[in-house]
Amino acid sequence: MQFLPKNQVLTLEEIALLADLFIARGVTKIRLTGGEPLVRRDIGDLVRRIGRHLGQGLDELTLTTNATRLDVHAQELFDAGVRRVNVSLDSRDPDRFADVTRGGRLDQVFAGLDAARAAGLAVKINMVALKGINDDEILPMLRWCDSQGFDLSLIETMPLGDTGEDRTDHYLPLTQVVDGIAAQHPLTPIAHRTGGPSRYHAVAGMRARLGLITPLTRNFCADCNRIRMTCEGKIFMCLGHEDHVDFKAALREGGLDAVQPLVDRALRLKPAAHDFRIGANAPAATRRHMSVTGG
Repeated sequence: MQFLPKNQVLTLEEIALLADLFIARGVTKIRLTGGEPLVRRDIGDLVRRIGRHLGQGLDELTLTTNATRLDVHAQELFDAGVRRVNVSLDSRDPDRFADVTRGGRLDQVFAGLDAARAAGLAVKINMVALKGINDDEILPMLRWCDSQGFDLSLIETMPLGDTGEDRTDHYLPLTQVVDGIAAQHPLTPIAHRTGGPSRYHAVAGMRARLGLITPLTRNFCADCNRIRMTCEGKIFMCLGHEDHVDFKAALREGGLDAVQPLVDRALRLKPAAHDFRIGANAPAATRRHMSVTGG
């Protein structure tokens, strides 16, 4: 999570105004992500402000969270019109979870998941598949999700940010993972979509749907119609590129009228595909970490 001077971060009113603009321009789905969106003090007000558009141009408002504060906000999110959340969870082992998250507490996540269920929020677990770290937990995670009434999306690790290590050490192609799962639970592709890149499968003997996010083994760029706005008002058209358009200065100096041409510019700059590569000494596609723009 970035901690920036207040004048560098968009205010609630500025975010809401930009959301108004995007919806007027045809955006029908908005996802609040991070970093961690639930640490923002005014998150409830922001969700309510954007949620007023539901059914009036906006089809869906969702959230991606680490769930550590979901127990506080779950009912508030539901009351504002949120109906599902994505929860990042790479391990259910407390020690492993603490290591992957640099000190996170698994009990807080479970409390958040319980609160989400009680509030009526549908939950999808997002799990990054990491060779040598959590590959032994993938099938148990799927079975646990099924027992909890959650869906599961598996994600290939992406070369974002300078981590100081060779990403090939932990890269796990989901083609290998799927083979292992299908050997015990046959998979059937289904048409279910949630606005993201997950390609979903029905799992024999389970209610849980399995989503696969495969930026490397099965590129999904041709279907991508998303842009991402940071808390500083920078619009990134692709996770795998540094190109961006800065809305903040234009908004503060000239209002929404000054932002309108920048929206057109951003859409024109959207690349055909990302530059993700995994291999010996392959550099990160961008030095920008995922936490800056979200998934």
